[in-house]
Amino acid sequence: MDHKPSRRAFLIAATAAGAGGLLSSASAVAASAAPAGRAARDPFTLGIASGDPAADGFVLWTRLAPEPLAPDGHGGMPSRDVEVGWQVAADERFRQVVRTGTATARPGSAHSVHVELQGLQPGREYFYRFRSGGHLSEAGRTLTAPAPGTAETSFTFAAVSCAQYEHGYYTAYRRMAEQHPDLVVHLGDYIYEYSGGIYTAAQGNVREHAGGKLQTLADYRLRHAQYKTDPDLRLAHLNSPWLVIFDDHEVENNWAGDNPGTLVPDFATRKAAGFQAYYENMPLRRSAVARGPRIKINRTVAWGSLATFHLLDSRQFRDDQPCDDGMRSGCDERLGQERVMLGDEQMKWLAGGLRSAPAAWNLIAQQVIVGQRDYHLGPGRELNVDAWDGYPAERDRLLRTLTGAATGNPVVLTGDAHVASASDLPADFDDPDSERVGVELVATSISSDGDGYHDAARDAALLEENPHLRFVNERRGYIMCQATPQELRADFRTLDYISRKGAPARTAATFTIPAGERALT
Repeated sequence: MDHKPSRRAFLIAATAAGAGGLLSSASAVAASAAPAGRAARDPFTLGIASGDPAADGFVLWTRLAPEPLAPDGHGGMPSRDVEVGWQVAADERFRQVVRTGTATARPGSAHSVHVELQGLQPGREYFYRFRSGGHLSEAGRTLTAPAPGTAETSFTFAAVSCAQYEHGYYTAYRRMAEQHPDLVVHLGDYIYEYSGGIYTAAQGNVREHAGGKLQTLADYRLRHAQYKTDPDLRLAHLNSPWLVIFDDHEVENNWAGDNPGTLVPDFATRKAAGFQAYYENMPLRRSAVARGPRIKINRTVAWGSLATFHLLDSRQFRDDQPCDDGMRSGCDERLGQERVMLGDEQMKWLAGGLRSAPAAWNLIAQQVIVGQRDYHLGPGRELNVDAWDGYPAERDRLLRTLTGAATGNPVVLTGDAHVASASDLPADFDDPDSERVGVELVATSISSDGDGYHDAARDAALLEENPHLRFVNERRGYIMCQATPQELRADFRTLDYISRKGAPARTAATFTIPAGERALT
């Protein structure tokens, strides 16, 4: 998609404040509904966001929180409804307003707002903002997807994951935003549930979590709010629409289905709290509203004729990890044919989506490493059974689905590992010469595990141990991709440090996937 983002995109927030007179009467109504005694406090401390773009619209999000770190999780808001005005324009100065309206921020939803827009023009850039209590939010940039069947020449998207707040600064989010991707795909671990100081980076923690270990809805709301106060994260949301899925830390480390990853009381109640807070704080459609300890995040998002994103849920429907979880050698329990990661219903849904998707590129966005990964350097094998290595029969079903669907150019996008990698996906991981059925691109973390490191000798040994693996890098960063009808290019962008601010990003490796090849070059 050949969008040229406004050269003033990073000045939007500064110019928006001077354009308050352009707000509609609907926004004026919202302004008049300011909470008594709170009009002097900016309610938009958590920023604004957009997501799940369609050809005729997208979701707009904000959450009112004049006191974002209030311990009750309500952000300093009163226990009553508040009206919020919103506005969408075709230009960054809001001289061409195309839609406007109001939404109700309710205390039962932590005063979050989700506006689902329809009826807009496909394949174009829009700008949006909110107003409440006499305060005008920053202005955000978003896009509608191209119309179905539109022959786009290219579009860019970024893949990111794993942002442990304590471990470092979110400079990678800022560097990603500076590249103005058309879309950002977040692959999970947007927040972490630990109390302060429990999970420590090698370089030591540079920030501290507010509150203790997440247990209640108020806890989860407060943690989301703390993460959203980070200016680099807010900037990344301002500049592009996002597609989001969760992994484990949005609830509890390594949870699986109805099984908690650790010994915690009343896990169903805790999971329901995590899911509700996740929806409240993400630009998701109403179809993802949490219903107790269940939430629907697997979905399909099309981007014209170039790409279809198939977003998966590898947590809610999986069997418990075999052999008590973790890194394991000789774990026969993992080989059970009945063991599932996605579950039958989701696997059938994915197969149907792949068969019917007309796009040049089918991008399977999911949470944990699909390809076999032997971490033991030398004879023997050591595998992470929380990843697909703990569910090899289900992985075989997934790979057969990729092959049997005869779908164009399947590429798996993965998070979780805190290590960037690129690999082919062979039909048989024990046969290096077997047919390649797809490619897996693994995004390193934004901050989790701190600065990271570079060990050339260990990396070379890991590549030799896993012949389908083509690249590994233990630094922090993201993947920036450009898709065209002819190829998909993936730039692995890394930062040398995040324990202090301001690190530049560089391209550590670039891979291309030629259309029809199903392998890296």
